[in-house]
Amino acid sequence: MFRLLAVRSALLTLLLASFFCAGCHAATGVAAPASTTDAQLAQKPGRDTAVFAGGCFWGTQSVFERVKGVLDTTAGYAGGTAATATYDQVTTETTGHAESVKVVYDPSKITYGKLLQVFFSVVHDPTQLNRQGPDVGTSYRSAIFYRNDEQRRISAAYIAQLDAANVFPKAIVTHVTPLKGFYDAESYHQDYALHNPGNPYILVCDKPKVDALKERFPELFRDYKGK
Repeated sequence: MFRLLAVRSALLTLLLASFFCAGCHAATGVAAPASTTDAQLAQKPGRDTAVFAGGCFWGTQSVFERVKGVLDTTAGYAGGTAATATYDQVTTETTGHAESVKVVYDPSKITYGKLLQVFFSVVHDPTQLNRQGPDVGTSYRSAIFYRNDEQRRISAAYIAQLDAANVFPKAIVTHVTPLKGFYDAESYHQDYALHNPGNPYILVCDKPKVDALKERFPELFRDYKGK
């Protein structure tokens, strides 16, 4: 896989920057508006869960774990079965999984619609079909795995809002599909970007996403030092 090859060679930093930079974090150039259809902030603190797939889960996790109101994140796999939810199997692109991140958040601090705004503005390019930049395959597809009808309704309405306003230069290809299971990824994938800041892939594809979060959503940004 491209990502694994990038780990060991500093020379790939230059190659990535030259050829893939725009593809890795293309969504950082788009300021998606707030959702006009959203849940209200809860009256009391609590815990709710959202699951998003936006290409490599390293970058998706590195963004959401720095969002105020998010209590926990886990990199993992959704869209396939438990029997094939391992990195070696998922990367064969035959299991139906998408690299995903489970986001546990306090609905009294942040809404589901605001998480969607971050997802579409910073995490990825939702117009790329079955890929994100150099990572190609259905496991890198753009997807929202909804847990209930409210999440489905808000997600579908937001995508329709963005498409109607021509926020992106092409149509959004994000799948909105029910969550049938989420399977934690291997331990070495958790907080990978935090623990490997010098990895060329992280420097080129993921660090710009964190920088974009801080720039575009300063009121949401928080420093993150790990669990």
